[in-house]
Amino acid sequence: MAEITAALVKDLREKTGAGMMDCKRALTESGGEIEAAIDWLRKKGLAAAAKKASRVASEGLVAVMTAGTIGAAVEVNSETDFVARNEAFQELVRGIVEAAVQHGGDVEVLKGLHLPVFDRTIDAHLTHLVATIGENMNLRRAEHLTVRHGAVVGYVHNPVAPGLGKIGVLVALESEADDAALQALGRQLAMHVAAAAPEYLDITSVDPAALDRERDILKEQARASGKPEAIIDKMVEGRLRKFYEEVVLLEQVYVIDGETRIAKVVENAAKAAGKPIALTGFTRMKLGEGIEKEIQDFAAEVAATLGTV
Repeated sequence: MAEITAALVKDLREKTGAGMMDCKRALTESGGEIEAAIDWLRKKGLAAAAKKASRVASEGLVAVMTAGTIGAAVEVNSETDFVARNEAFQELVRGIVEAAVQHGGDVEVLKGLHLPVFDRTIDAHLTHLVATIGENMNLRRAEHLTVRHGAVVGYVHNPVAPGLGKIGVLVALESEADDAALQALGRQLAMHVAAAAPEYLDITSVDPAALDRERDILKEQARASGKPEAIIDKMVEGRLRKFYEEVVLLEQVYVIDGETRIAKVVENAAKAAGKPIALTGFTRMKLGEGIEKEIQDFAAEVAATLGTV
């Protein structure tokens, strides 16, 4: 019998798309012979995911869950919105976000966690659902926020079920203020983040490369307008303020009143609560962002399905 090495398990997993533990068992059952292990997985219906793994999965659900000073958000993708409404899929997403609250936002760690409710790992249950439902699915990303004192507040825009939707937000508030006040402020800030889509928390956290790129663009625009070199730098620094207002959360104008900067909103809330409040972090997760979707001719797709082309 061939030795069941990690490399052999990895090879079988890549060939079949089956879960790690299923691959290990298949190799054990087949004496370490990879082709026999593939047959074993196929007979068990566990290799069905392999043919579907290359299909684009850009639908699915974003889930948000908080527990006092901890919060997590995850994105789990499927190929169609129909599957996102499937109760088994939703149960899996809830299980994953709950695990992320407890164990953090490392996707690979999460995939290997055993969930008692499914009696298998997250990765293995994903593979099981792919084989059962017939669509490619994957745990794409996870985020985890914590504060020492205060609250992490979550918000899901237009939820399809409690805590599940297509845009999920977490905001972290470091404070010893009353929890009710923090929850109210956090929800308003999270709604703002959902609508305004900031990229950075504060000016100091702006990516230097992004800032240099914006500065170069503004310089070229100023030169193209015929402005003298002597004042271009001053013009650019002035225009960078507008850039910060667009991408930096604390510099943005509050969408709820259209005039107050977010930094001032937090300051005002702290005065009302009688305790300092610091907005220390946020996460905005929109379903499918950054995934290139395959554009299909719907009529041709239907005709192909019916076997007429």
